[in-house]
Order: sequence, then C-alpha cells, then structure tokens
Amino acid sequence: MRKFDLFRSSLSVLIFATLLCVANGQFISQDTYTRYELLAPETHQFKIYYEVTELRAGSKYHYNPIREGSEASDESVIDPADGKPLKFEVVTAAQAKVDDPTARLGQEGQFIRVHLAHPVPERGEYRVVIIKTYKDDKSYYTEGDNIVYKRPLGIPRDSVVLPLGYEIVSCSVATQVLTEADGRLKLAFVNPGSGGELQVTIRARRLPAKPAKTGELQ
Repeated sequence: MRKFDLFRSSLSVLIFATLLCVANGQFISQDTYTRYELLAPETHQFKIYYEVTELRAGSKYHYNPIREGSEASDESVIDPADGKPLKFEVVTAAQAKVDDPTARLGQEGQFIRVHLAHPVPERGEYRVVIIKTYKDDKSYYTEGDNIVYKRPLGIPRDSVVLPLGYEIVSCSVATQVLTEADGRLKLAFVNPGSGGELQVTIRARRLPAKPAKTGELQ
C-alpha cells in the first residue's frame, strides 16, 4: 500500500510539473538540457548548447527566447536526428503570434524561431539543439581574484564548464564535478523544483602556475 501511495504521489508531481510547463507556454519535456561554457572572463561571454524537445502536435516551429539583458551572437540550430542544420531567424513576440497563434510567448521580447524539418506528429516530438553565445556582464563577471557566474536557471538539467585553468571556490547548489577531456571542470546539476528557477552562483579562481622543474627553461 505504501509503495502504491509513493507511486501515486510521484506521478502527481510529474503530471503537475508537465502541466505547469504547458501553462507557462514552454511546451518542453523534462529531458531539456543546457550546457554553458564560460569563455575568457574579460569577454563576459558564455557559449550555450541548448537541447530541447518540441511537443506541440502539428507545430512547424520551435521558439527559444533571447534573455533580456543578454547580447546573442553566433547562433545555429541542429537537428540531432541527422546532424543537419535547421533554418531559423530572430523574431519579436508580436511576429511569433501572427505566424504561430498557438505559441504562448508573452507580449514582449525576441525569440529564435526554428523551422522544423517536418511538423510535430500527433503524440510525437521533435528534438532540436540550439547553439548560441551570450554576452552578459551581469551574469558573468570578475570580483577580486574570482570569476563569478550568477544566473537563475529554469531548465531541468544544466551544466557549467569553467575556463581552462580554473578551480571551483564555491557553488550555491549541489553539483557533480567532472573533468572534461581537455582538463576543464564541468559542474552538473538538476533543478528539483516544479517549473521554478534555480538560483545558481558559481565562483572560481585561476589555478596557481606550476613551478618550473629543475633544469627547465624559464
């Protein structure tokens, strides 16, 4: 009986989270994932790899918001099913409403409108990968000897990759720390909330230079 109650409670939470995503106009599944690669600190830039599933049956587009305060560049979109690029353009919320009345995107802001290679089938889905670079000195900046990445994240799964040669000082959320093949550290974490934002603050510092070995040229 207890196992059934636990299952029923878990199912209710999952249904509520899914309905909340739809109510917020996200129309995305819980397998959404974002990877943030912090670039050189003085640039205030980070590269984003955003993997998302469009679930609206019949939809020919997917909309990805450009966050207010961030300057976007180097955008591209890939269909992971075949690795081919997908057509896209930046549109306003008003333009999106005209072209796609079913999209719930709010009244303001800009969006990357992705043209899907085919409409989303009934009870089906369409996975896309959106790549872009943001410049945002309010989210990524230096503070003394530290670099700081501070940003509310509403995606179910995220990771932040530090620049090469940096170590973690602190992280405001529970995280798994992994080492990339090139030596960079990756912090991976999940958002346990139901549709809410996770307030993430990561501080890191440059590793001290290794002393030269005896006999090495300076």
